[in-house]
Amino acid sequence: MEEAPPPDWLPESLNQGHVYRERIRAADLRQLDTLSSPDSVAGVPTANPAGVLSYLASRFTHSGAALWRQRLAAGELWRNGHQLRADGPLAAGDRLDWHRPPWKEQAVPGSWNVLFDDGDLCVIDKPSGLPVLPAGGFSEHTLLRLLERRHGGDPAGVPRPVHRLGRSTSGLLVCARRPASRAWLSALLRDSSSSQRSGTGQHGQRSCSKIYRALTTPLPPDLAGLAPGESLTITTPIGRRPHPLLGTIWCAAETAEDPAALAAESRLTLLQRRCGACLVAVAITTGRPHQIRIHTAALGAPLLGDPLYQPGGTAHPAVLPGAGGYHLHAHRLSLPLPGGGCLELESPLPAVLAYATEPMTAGDSLRKAESQSFASVPG
Repeated sequence: MEEAPPPDWLPESLNQGHVYRERIRAADLRQLDTLSSPDSVAGVPTANPAGVLSYLASRFTHSGAALWRQRLAAGELWRNGHQLRADGPLAAGDRLDWHRPPWKEQAVPGSWNVLFDDGDLCVIDKPSGLPVLPAGGFSEHTLLRLLERRHGGDPAGVPRPVHRLGRSTSGLLVCARRPASRAWLSALLRDSSSSQRSGTGQHGQRSCSKIYRALTTPLPPDLAGLAPGESLTITTPIGRRPHPLLGTIWCAAETAEDPAALAAESRLTLLQRRCGACLVAVAITTGRPHQIRIHTAALGAPLLGDPLYQPGGTAHPAVLPGAGGYHLHAHRLSLPLPGGGCLELESPLPAVLAYATEPMTAGDSLRKAESQSFASVPG
């Protein structure tokens, strides 16, 4: 019998569907083997009729050609405001719309604690299991949509997320109402490494500090000598690699010389060794996609229960980023305020990420988390 979600969760429900829009790029068309003459339409590259399905299947690899054929037949695809046919052309610059029919969204937490709100900046304590932004199987069951519903009539505006936390990641999430504040905070959270080296941020203010708590698999043999309280720095660049379900996915860069890779820096502190697991604190000075998941995996100690990232920082070919099962919590935040001063906040730790006073095995850690949170179910 399937377990019912807690009473404060939004139950599984059918949404209203969603329209995805994209502008077709010449570079994407050139990758197809079924291109017609590049000057067939006023010098703009154009896909021949057989190329419509090829384009859809190669550009949106979450679905194969057979499924895109069904969607075309159902009238779900539109080109420049007109229904797209399987034998129709596609040209660079065309606007492509996919009218995705309603689908069921999984149950998610429907409430959270607000730890700070000054009318512009808002910091919430995000529960594990709640996606931040619409993506994949979630559209309405996301923090952004819930904030829009809750604050839709607020004269001050809707607080919108400045950065992302993974669906299974819990803890401190920064939102802002003013676009200027979101832009400034987003840049600060994305890369505070340069200001941290100088000790100041914008306008001479202190830089941003973000500290997470996590459970990893045991550290590799070459780090067996790392004692509790000791730290190491991980600087593996993060880039995109091919993935059969997504086309590309964020992973540890194949080489440090990859010009498209993003510089990333995490400082990991060992807090406690457990049987089959390690409790760690991770301070990040850059905010790259899935940075902690990738960096701990690149180190050789992936997050305990993470089905996606493997030792070395590569991604499992049959798993998507939204898959849960790991334990990662945004624990502490130090943030300069635009008007001066510094905001320092701390989110209470889930019990599984607190210091254990008695020896605990990896299985004990997972069972303890599962008994406390419906959100620990992978999704």
